[in-house]
Amino acid sequence: MSPNELLSILTVAEKLKCNTRHADTSTGRRESVAEHSWRLALMSMLLEDEFPKLDMNKVMRMCIIHDLGEAFTGDVPAFDKTEADSALEEKLYREWIESFPEFQRAQFRELLDEMEAQSTPEARLYKALDKMEAVIQHDEADISSWLPLEYDLQLTYGAKEVSYFPYMVKLKETIDRWTRKKIADAGDGAPASFIETEVI
Repeated sequence: MSPNELLSILTVAEKLKCNTRHADTSTGRRESVAEHSWRLALMSMLLEDEFPKLDMNKVMRMCIIHDLGEAFTGDVPAFDKTEADSALEEKLYREWIESFPEFQRAQFRELLDEMEAQSTPEARLYKALDKMEAVIQHDEADISSWLPLEYDLQLTYGAKEVSYFPYMVKLKETIDRWTRKKIADAGDGAPASFIETEVI
């Protein structure tokens, strides 16, 4: 890869530092897509010993590249994202990687195909981690930043994806306890219907 080719790719990737997600950080500012991807990759590295039979280097690479399509489309929150949104993001992402040098083009194609198919344990783990990182970030944010629908979504988001891995089920159960405590501590800040059905 020539220096100019590298700089061209990095210039597009830099947009992930600028594009924000539907989540606040613990200090109250919007989280960038790049920050989400970075911590997701860190999660995969930290959990390497929990998944000794998986290629965690591949999982980490999936985590790093999974949202690069949002350099073109920005982030659309999961509860608003349509199939058309996903298709456009994937189309623009795949068109972009066609401009890569041959080695990187083949590498990205292979990873994206595997991620989309969700047929390998590595792809499934990356997806489960992706969901859990988002839930963790919402629990770290001030609850005043939550939309009413997120009180339920916090407890259901990613349930299917984590079900393939006992460790991830355990992680979700731990996060769910954190979520319930956060909502209970919020008191009057939580929707009445949620308090009645989930907390009391």
